[in-house]
Amino acid sequence: MGRRLLGIWFLRLASEASQRRRPVEGPFALVRRVGNADQLHCLNADAQQHGLHRGMALANARAICPDLCTRPADPVAEAAALASLRRWAMRYSPLVARDGDDGLLADITGAAHLFGGEAELLADLHDGLARAGLSAVAGIAGTRAAAHALARHGGGIVADGQLMQGVMHLPVQALRIDAATAAALGRAGLTHVADLAALPRGPLARRFGVDLMMRLDQLLGHQPEPVAAEPEAPHFGVRLTLPEPIGLTADVMAGLERLLGRLCDHLSHHQHGARRLRLDLSRVDRETLTVEIGLARAMRDPDRMAALFARGLDDIDAGFGIEAMRLTAPVTEALAPGQIVMGQAGQGADAMADLLSRLGNRLGFDAVLRFLPMDSLIPERSFQLAAAAYSCAARGFGGTGPARPLRLFPPRPVAPTSDPRPGTPPAGFAWQGQVLTTLRAAGPERIAPEWWLDDPDWRSGLRDYWRIQTHQGPRLWLFHTPQDPGWQVAGEFA
Repeated sequence: MGRRLLGIWFLRLASEASQRRRPVEGPFALVRRVGNADQLHCLNADAQQHGLHRGMALANARAICPDLCTRPADPVAEAAALASLRRWAMRYSPLVARDGDDGLLADITGAAHLFGGEAELLADLHDGLARAGLSAVAGIAGTRAAAHALARHGGGIVADGQLMQGVMHLPVQALRIDAATAAALGRAGLTHVADLAALPRGPLARRFGVDLMMRLDQLLGHQPEPVAAEPEAPHFGVRLTLPEPIGLTADVMAGLERLLGRLCDHLSHHQHGARRLRLDLSRVDRETLTVEIGLARAMRDPDRMAALFARGLDDIDAGFGIEAMRLTAPVTEALAPGQIVMGQAGQGADAMADLLSRLGNRLGFDAVLRFLPMDSLIPERSFQLAAAAYSCAARGFGGTGPARPLRLFPPRPVAPTSDPRPGTPPAGFAWQGQVLTTLRAAGPERIAPEWWLDDPDWRSGLRDYWRIQTHQGPRLWLFHTPQDPGWQVAGEFA
């Protein structure tokens, strides 16, 4: 028996997957942005019956069908749906590969008899997809190109040993050639595979290119084309079934430590680190308790992970006992083996990561922020706030350049108690209900506005900043604008 391949084409995968999540009655289409216009990406059967088609401009589609319901296309969700279908199709073969964005290819050599034959296998496949609400066409042939072509041009089965006769009726578009080549073949009167097979290869190759002959050879099996299925992503999860139910926190921690050791070995084998951990505790009454923690950076250290679980495990209600434990790492990152750091530097980095993890699990990782430098001399634009768990600290930030106040706030005007001499700060001024007198002053530091940005606060022009130490204690950052005389406070030093 020769090689047998199964091709599956999902006619409306994106739209049907979207409707499974949120059903819609009537004409429906997914829309994507192409250039400066919105186009139809995938339609349901009702929309096609109104004369709409893929690639049509959305404005034209609405003119034809005013009741059309649309949603933005979601390529990530579409790829996830195809990945789920690929796993489902592995019931027919262990070797299943993607075929574009809306198709699958499976090598079913020696597997069809398990379903009673190839016709019964196709019937079982169509029944399963119909129950899931998915429209699909499938075909079985002896080559990958032939299975792909059959799936997209009517489906069916080409019997083993009859490949040549079974594909002659297919149109030239089934050869996976570009639209320009297909149009040129049509103008020459060559519309089917049989028309090409009857002609000499040399003139065809000179006129239409060698790619056409390669595709024809792949279809007829003269040039091999393997099915390259991508490897399955590793699953980072371990499970522990207990001989007797447990309920003490110390016992749960002991089981967790065993699971963490096994999980970290698995992570280390694949050179990954966990960013999120989930512990599911199955009670004897069939209830499941879940404790989930996040990590500020990728990690596979069981001792440090166990310490982060301690607070969550104190709050669980074990009921009549816990009989099973399952630990998974739903979010991971690549983490190559690193040099063991001796001394305080490595310990400090680990301690900071643990601190961020503890704060993030209590407050939320988006609520723990750090300052990062920005390439700007404007004080308000010289830094930005970023989530500490998803950013790296900047070395030397704040250690160079002129001193900056710990607190920056929008400029607040002050009232000098006497007219200052030109080019010097006031000897006394009123601020926040108190009269302050200047003890020491350092400056000026002149900062010009960034002319390429239109900032309303800096339209008055350049500023001269002074560091003021007052007799009363406050250390303030004052500035005045030569073009608009007047003194204002922009910050306060620690």
